[in-house]
Amino acid sequence: MNNEKIARSFMNLIGILVALFAIFPLVWMVISGFKKQEEVLAFPLKFFPEQWNIRNYREILTDSTSFFPDGASFTHSMLVTFGVAAFSVVCSLLLNSMAAYVFARLDFPLKRFLWVYYMMTMFVPGIAVYITSFMVVDMLQMTNTFWVLTLPGIAYVWSVFFIRQFYLNIPVALEEAALLDGASRFRIYASIFLPLSIPPFVIMGINVFLGFWSSFLWPVMTISDPSLYQINQLIMFFKSQRNTEWHYIMAAASIASIPPIVLMLIFQKYIMQGIKLSGIK
Repeated sequence: MNNEKIARSFMNLIGILVALFAIFPLVWMVISGFKKQEEVLAFPLKFFPEQWNIRNYREILTDSTSFFPDGASFTHSMLVTFGVAAFSVVCSLLLNSMAAYVFARLDFPLKRFLWVYYMMTMFVPGIAVYITSFMVVDMLQMTNTFWVLTLPGIAYVWSVFFIRQFYLNIPVALEEAALLDGASRFRIYASIFLPLSIPPFVIMGINVFLGFWSSFLWPVMTISDPSLYQINQLIMFFKSQRNTEWHYIMAAASIASIPPIVLMLIFQKYIMQGIKLSGIK
């Protein structure tokens, strides 16, 4: 028994150390937003500022730094980025869950071939098709629009795979009973499968949200209108203009990290359920 307590205490200590190492960059970034310019990269390292000052955060939020291009502002970019991410999450979950239901429950010609063909796209790096994707959206005249930021990333093979694995474990008896009552396939999907899909939806929804929230290369390639700048695109523009003012950059990055952190805190219960679910699969 003593050995078990010692082992458990040792594992808890390791977990605490790993957590501290993981959270250190985030804490340092937030605290650096309260520092003066010369304190951020001071050597030796000064973890805490000599005098705490919220001026950096206030100027970023009120856009009083005048470092942003005409038509762009930090708060507006945050709202646009959040709107893009939220819209994409809803559309992605609906589209991919319907595809997952089709592959999990329906029989149709070439189903196995199409599933293998679709799964093969998981092994193609997204950056490898950026040029061809840009050529497509350019020919469709979608650049500098809301849709170029959302539509190309809605179909997500990992979501289809993950949700399909979940649907395969829903008892067939529920579906058979609904079919006997005259329910259509879409009614079965909407009334039975969707309400049971909260755990995989939360996991994949957060994954999709983080992907769109942290996107940088694709917006840079397709968006030149400052009013549609995504938050990371705007921060990089800010950095290119004043690359030595790290106190502002740290403040901007800290504010931009708030939505993903809040999202993780709100849905942490479902995240743990999803992790257990993926382990069972």
